[in-house]
Amino acid sequence: MAASLSAVSERVAASPATYFKLVAVAALWGATWVAARVAVSEVAPLAVASWRFLLAALVLGTLLVVREGWPRWSLAQWLTLTAMGASGIFLYNVCFLYGMTMIQAGRGALVVALTPALIAASDCLFFGAPMSPGKVLGIGLAAFGCLLVVTNGHPYLLIAGEVGLGEWLIIGCAAMWTIYTFLGRRGTRSLSPLAMTFGASVTGWVMLTAAALLQGSLFSLAETSWRGWNAIAFLGLFGTALAFTWYAEAVQRIGATRSAAFINLVPVSAVLLGAVLLGERLGLVVLSGGALVITGVYMTNRAGAKLAAGANFKEKAA
Repeated sequence: MAASLSAVSERVAASPATYFKLVAVAALWGATWVAARVAVSEVAPLAVASWRFLLAALVLGTLLVVREGWPRWSLAQWLTLTAMGASGIFLYNVCFLYGMTMIQAGRGALVVALTPALIAASDCLFFGAPMSPGKVLGIGLAAFGCLLVVTNGHPYLLIAGEVGLGEWLIIGCAAMWTIYTFLGRRGTRSLSPLAMTFGASVTGWVMLTAAALLQGSLFSLAETSWRGWNAIAFLGLFGTALAFTWYAEAVQRIGATRSAAFINLVPVSAVLLGAVLLGERLGLVVLSGGALVITGVYMTNRAGAKLAAGANFKEKAA
């Protein structure tokens, strides 16, 4: 059933505006890596995440009430939203923000470029999406490129157990976003993208706030500069409220795999902005690994598009 629904979703026509929004989402998410790096240099990661999603939830909630009225969700919908909040908001941000205290923004974004290939592989393993040799090759190439980025060009470090915590946390980001994407595909069957993004933000914010309170960092903001506040505001308003909603709309219209392909543009934005704004410089091997990731993901999605086109042709012929 899930596989057939996925196939239907993949065939939904989308206007050029959908693709424009996905490009904008990629640019905004690239900028969040830089903004996060700035924010966590002044504020504890859990506090940054809590204030980020409070801002996002306030904006999203206002828009939801104006457009759709007060939400009245069933228990099943609440459970889906809570799972989305736990994976794509709470756990993702724990991995993301703590990872940003340990590694460069551009390098972290190159690791997360693996996400679309991970989504494609998961779609095959758990939801019965078709797989082809081209897809397998693309996923393998993306995984190898990710290995080069994570190990700074020394793959043997993974076997030796010398990959740092920061790298593992960023890999955790990719895993959490994969889960969030598939939960979002389920959520959009009965919820609008705006309602779903708001619900996930609220449930995730509750978890982040509880963790920050337990840590004692939520109100430790006395030494936060205007740069830190601006970074948090950007993360909440643009990196979350706007970008998450547009991404959810795209998943609803063109499917999870095709939407996730645009995540390839995130590391390009992050690397460029990291170099311009933070003075980061990544080595040739790391950049080459990132190029392999992007190439592998392109191959994965191109093969997926061919499979979808073939399935549509057979269905029309029948």
